[in-house]
Amino acid sequence: MDEEKKQLSAPPRSRYKLYKVMTLTVLFLALFFSLGMFGLEATSSSTFCSSCHEMKPEYYTWKASSHSEVDCVNCHTEPGIKQTAKDKADLIVKAVKKNYNESAAPIRMPGEISDSACEKCHNVLQREFTVSGDIIIPHDKHKEEDVKCIQCHSGVAHGEIADREMTFKTDYDKWDSDLGEVAMADLKWTRPTMDSCMECHESRQITTECSACHTTGMIPDSHANPSFKAETHGLQAKEEIKDCNFCHKYMSTVEIEGYDEPSVLAKYLNTESQKSHKNANNYAKENTYCLDCHKTRPTSHTDSFFSGHGTEAEKNQEQCFTCHENNRTSTAGSNAVNCSSCHQKKHLENWREDHPIPVGDVTKPQESCYTCHVKKTCSNCHK
Repeated sequence: MDEEKKQLSAPPRSRYKLYKVMTLTVLFLALFFSLGMFGLEATSSSTFCSSCHEMKPEYYTWKASSHSEVDCVNCHTEPGIKQTAKDKADLIVKAVKKNYNESAAPIRMPGEISDSACEKCHNVLQREFTVSGDIIIPHDKHKEEDVKCIQCHSGVAHGEIADREMTFKTDYDKWDSDLGEVAMADLKWTRPTMDSCMECHESRQITTECSACHTTGMIPDSHANPSFKAETHGLQAKEEIKDCNFCHKYMSTVEIEGYDEPSVLAKYLNTESQKSHKNANNYAKENTYCLDCHKTRPTSHTDSFFSGHGTEAEKNQEQCFTCHENNRTSTAGSNAVNCSSCHQKKHLENWREDHPIPVGDVTKPQESCYTCHVKKTCSNCHK
């Protein structure tokens, strides 16, 4: 027995070294991958993104958006190990640039969010969409025509704050949860607008009829009243011109500006320049859709109307200004007949007092007037 033990050789030292190296390698790799996974998870959170000072606007708008439960990386990175490694490398480069103050402001996306990022959650071919009102949105048809998600929904997470010039370096300290909520409360920046729909349909030569996108045809109940067109629409427009403009601005062949409601942000900042002084009378002269009817001479304007038009004007000047203006020689509707066409205010209110010759209560030119004045000039107004 003792002889057999002597014959068994001891394991070589190199084998012990190999075991040690393998054990340490396994421990090192386990530690490396654990730290890597922890780092990957930590740097993939939206909280990590918000740690950069220049990301405050994007973070607070995202936090107030409908996508606040979706982390940044779910939309801003493509799947795959190769792409993830590239994104993390870019992150290091941006961090270095930040230290040297080389990062650009405002922050803009180098590329658009791909449809594949949206389709991780949204199935446009099968999902039931909870759109508001009577809007018809056939997402499957848009998909077939290669209309990208971002073309309609570019503001869903950040409200297009870069385009609104809200992300410059001087603005960083102003951002907090309250400002984020205000910026995202303005729906024209977070939802598809009718302007976007109309521009796209016109460029693609697709119908712009109301019934193509609205189940009700978008005709208000008030418009069905027989007296609406000839009698009451002007009175309603005077009170609700912004509502009128919401639909009828698309029916004009020229751009209509100055009638939209001030944005939520403008109200929040109390921006005086956002206030418009335009009214329904201006609108009737600017919108070519209105002019199709308004350019027709009213039946009341007969041959004898001119002699008594001043008396009629005194009863309701507002009604006159629907087509005419006071001191301009032409209007947006190309109506060259205005008060100043004849009433050029050559006679000041107290002209009688300063007249070199007493004129008494004369109300129309006498032959003696033409001693100094030109008869043709006077007769343009005084018939």
